Order: sequence, then C-alpha cells, then structure tokens
Amino acid sequence: MERGDSSLKKILLFIICLIPWFLSSLIPIDLNFYNSLKLPFFTPPPIFYSIAWTITYIGIAISIYILISECTWTSLPKSYKKTLLLNYLLNQLFTVVFFYLHSTFLGFVTCIGTFITCLFLYEETANLSEKSTKYLNPYVLLSLFATILSLTIYIINTLP
Repeated sequence: MERGDSSLKKILLFIICLIPWFLSSLIPIDLNFYNSLKLPFFTPPPIFYSIAWTITYIGIAISIYILISECTWTSLPKSYKKTLLLNYLLNQLFTVVFFYLHSTFLGFVTCIGTFITCLFLYEETANLSEKSTKYLNPYVLLSLFATILSLTIYIINTLP
C-alpha cells in the first residue's frame, strides 16, 4: 500500500505545481478587444496560445516538481522562491492588464517583466538542477516571443 500512497503523493504534488499557472485562464478574455487590434503578420492563430502555454505551464510544473522532489520546498533558496513568485505574478498579470484593462502598454510591460524574471528563474534553477532547467527552455522562448509580439502590437496600435 505504501507504493500506491507514494504515487498518489507524487501526482498530487505535480497537480499542486501545475494548477496555479492556469488561474489566469479563468479571467474572461475580451475577444472583441483583441480582434479590434491591428496585429503583426507574425501573429499566430489563437489556438497556438492555448497549446503553447499549456505545454509551457506543464514544463514549468515539471521543473518545480523536480526541484521539490530532489530537495524539499523549505530547503530551496529564498532567491529561487522570490524569483518564482515574481515571475508567476507577472505571468498571471498579463491577462488582467491586456484583456481586462485593454492596455497594450501594460501588457507589454508585464511581458518584459515576465521575460526578465523568466531568465532569472532559469538561472536560479540552473544553479539547483540541470535536469529541472531543461523544462524551462520552452518558457524562455515563448516569453521572448510574447514580448516581441506584445511590443509590436503596442507600437502598431499607438502609431497614427
């Protein structure tokens, strides 16, 4: 029975690592606002975001899960925890400022913040576990792409 309990604990721990990343998806997205924007030629179709962010969030959760499994949450450095929290908050804030407040500028600012803290998170994770770090690669790339896209959307929608 011990083995089953251990597997259940591992599954629950992974779910606990994963679920928070999807909280911003509970915020209604104003598609009318999004559709009213001028979008650059390299804007992917809407389904791309759902797929790419789901894969990315699973990767982040795996990375966190590995770290907690190798150490414990309490033994992780405060710098890692602070970076993870700041990155998480900025990541979640994008949906609020862009889709709810309709601010392409604040959307861009949160993208920059997310990307920068994503790089710090990558570095913090690399100092703790090489295995865990590789799961953050999609996050770094998607955050960079989102920042470029967000900047472009801001610029082309504010220029006369």
